[in-house]
Amino acid sequence: MPVTARLSKRFYDTLGEEIANELVDWFNQVDETYRADLRELNELNFSRFDAKLEQRLAESDARWERRIAESNATWERSIAALRIEMAQDIAIVKADLLKWMFGFWATTALALTALLLRR
Repeated sequence: MPVTARLSKRFYDTLGEEIANELVDWFNQVDETYRADLRELNELNFSRFDAKLEQRLAESDARWERRIAESNATWERSIAALRIEMAQDIAIVKADLLKWMFGFWATTALALTALLLRR
């Protein structure tokens, strides 16, 4: 919002109407020039700030993506190791179960054979 410069009545009386008005116009032109320069400087600074912010956000995104990828790789390695361990444990349990089943059926077969031969 531009502010129009005004001078006191004493200026008008001393310098005259025409010169006082020229002085007021000159003040207003200077004010408008400074405002335009300030606006341009603000826009330039905002552009620099915006570019730097954009760059920092991009760098931050890249770091987060790298960290997430590393975390995913770690989880995948851990899960793969756990699957291998579980498969080994299941194989051991199967072998033990097979031994126990063989022992159970062998003793049952022997007991039945002994009972049948006694008769």
